[in-house]
Amino acid sequence: MKNQPQKKSKPPEHPLDGLLRTDRIPHIWCPGCGIGTAFSSCLTAMKTSGQDLQKMVMVSGIGCTGRGAGYANIDSFHTTHGRAIPFATGMKLANPELNLVVFSGDGDLFAIGGNHFIHAARRNVDMTVVCVNNLNYGMTGGQAAATTPFKAKTTTTPVGNPESPFNLPLMAYASGATFIARWTILHTRDLTQCIETAINSKGFSFIEVLSPCPVNYGRRNKQKPLDALKFYQEKCIIKNGAHPAEIETDFEKGVVLGNFYDIHKPTCVEQYDKTCRLI
Repeated sequence: MKNQPQKKSKPPEHPLDGLLRTDRIPHIWCPGCGIGTAFSSCLTAMKTSGQDLQKMVMVSGIGCTGRGAGYANIDSFHTTHGRAIPFATGMKLANPELNLVVFSGDGDLFAIGGNHFIHAARRNVDMTVVCVNNLNYGMTGGQAAATTPFKAKTTTTPVGNPESPFNLPLMAYASGATFIARWTILHTRDLTQCIETAINSKGFSFIEVLSPCPVNYGRRNKQKPLDALKFYQEKCIIKNGAHPAEIETDFEKGVVLGNFYDIHKPTCVEQYDKTCRLI
């Protein structure tokens, strides 16, 4: 018998192949960066949320995390710096049936776009905001950001940051967000479940995701790639239901994680329809 040609076996499918623009891979994120893990958790949460993916939209701003929208195989928008939230707000007002996920970084959402964040939370615009916090401006060279820890070294604070960082969950709470949480990229299952819950919640949902930046932040602070993960494992304390005023990000004593706040109140569109629409 002649030797039969062997059929080539197909490579196994990735669970997220349907939600990834594989033609744009390999991605631009550095080795050791945690954004890919946060992005994977976000896509997995979209997939398992039970929501119609035809009505799901991802919006990102500028920065390392801002590249996420370009890899998502759903309707997605890579917007201008600091403007991801107003872009998403406009889409929600134009089509309230859309399920908006803003996936961007701490510099984009809380420094350049901080004003947009507080007013979207105040209005309770129905969207989920996932903020990947890598403690610096990673894409543009490692400058100090509004989240850079006190005394941490960056390109613009070479002897140490003299300023205190924002407490992002507290800022979200004070501004009026209805769902607030903080996790790290090491707590992948908790993070994924948290994003799924946020996607299925009405109102302005906010999730802070602590993520290492080994090339810019880590290198300047003598933090090896695995050091951040060890910190997440050894120094992070899970306290679901903790008040946002009591969860400062203290990188010496420890960091509190968990789902902190979850309430229901009328959304921006519901308030508008009730108050302003003519009958």
